[in-house]
Amino acid sequence: MSAVRSKICGITRIEDALAAVEAGADAIGLVFYAKSPRAVNVQQARAIIKALPPFVTTVGLFVNASRCELGEILDAVPLDLLQFHGDESAEECEGWHRPYIKALRVKAGDDIAAACDAFPGASGVLLDTYVEGVPGGTGEAFDWSLIPQHLSKPLILAGGLTPQNVADAVARVKPYAVDVSGGVEASKGIKDHHKIRAFINAVRGNTSSM
Repeated sequence: MSAVRSKICGITRIEDALAAVEAGADAIGLVFYAKSPRAVNVQQARAIIKALPPFVTTVGLFVNASRCELGEILDAVPLDLLQFHGDESAEECEGWHRPYIKALRVKAGDDIAAACDAFPGASGVLLDTYVEGVPGGTGEAFDWSLIPQHLSKPLILAGGLTPQNVADAVARVKPYAVDVSGGVEASKGIKDHHKIRAFINAVRGNTSSM
């Protein structure tokens, strides 16, 4: 199995983005959702992206954004990949001339395979923890045994991942990538650079022999 990729989400500061890249992150996530404590505005996002070296994927996270709002952000911010974390339909996720991933919030009884198949144009699906009324970033893990063995899209695992449990998550789920936000923070929106390094080292340590 090839190396599992790592995305550090909820970046709000240039220094945290650069620390993530230095630690070996493949992607950084920028949250365009005003209700999130990790939200960034267009100016912040542009400054963070401008500071990045080449070959780092920039991901914009959106939650039920209007077409007008999304269009204005994409006109101003050079994002590589879109992440839809709300109740968006496949049609609403497409047509932006950007690849996208769809986040699915997992709870017992869900047909994850069917939910994945409902987004045929997605580059991948991100599985996060279902918490009533909260679109993501809860810091809570879900039952990984609910995940079907074979999905039609690359799987990005999120939800309650930390430097302490991510190696076990990778070994058990064998995802294409892992996504962390709260698990590597000093406080909401402020990353702990030591935790970022520990997280990515744990991912790499677990995948080196796979």
